[in-house]
Amino acid sequence: MHTTIRHYQPSDQPVVFEISADSAFFGEPVEAFLEDRCLYTDAFASYYTEFEAPFVWVADTAQGVIGFLLGCSDTSRQSKQWRSYIITKVLMGAFSGKYKLGHRTASFAWGRLAGLFRGEEPVIDLTVYPAHLQIDIKHGYRGMGVGRRLIDAYLEQLRLMGVSGVHLGTTSHNEAACHLYENIGFQLIDSRPNLFWTKKLGYKVKNRSYGLILR
Repeated sequence: MHTTIRHYQPSDQPVVFEISADSAFFGEPVEAFLEDRCLYTDAFASYYTEFEAPFVWVADTAQGVIGFLLGCSDTSRQSKQWRSYIITKVLMGAFSGKYKLGHRTASFAWGRLAGLFRGEEPVIDLTVYPAHLQIDIKHGYRGMGVGRRLIDAYLEQLRLMGVSGVHLGTTSHNEAACHLYENIGFQLIDSRPNLFWTKKLGYKVKNRSYGLILR
């Protein structure tokens, strides 16, 4: 299968959002923990396609886009803009009735909020690892080297820009992804228990952050 790794184009947005929602629950569809996939893509994907498009990459084939990487070169800046984006677009959309909300969404939102209060988010030194990434591959195309090629393209972009380091977040449940990151050279920075996913999956799950020095 011939696969081209290229920069994101606006016409890619529908399939990027589809793959994002179809992979949100540890590679499975987002409906496992949210009622409305539009809420998920608005909260976790659309910011990047709207404001960080130069750092979004896709894997394209004759059958269409089969995977993507969402990136950002300055997480400190992005975090401030993303919080404002969440308030103005996502929360206002929720209040206006844009999304279907139910007990799954309430449970997930409460779990994330409680996790923040419990200190479950790994600590990352953004002066060392200012950039970040997240990656999703369409079901049926995983384990074929597509993820590594997307990451390699993004890392080369960051190196050419002189960015000092990059980080990513995942969980101990994503064993295949963790092995991929470690094989590329990412080092485990921090690991903390995630009580929400532990309860939902029935065994201990930890949030993990990985980092890679680029220069």
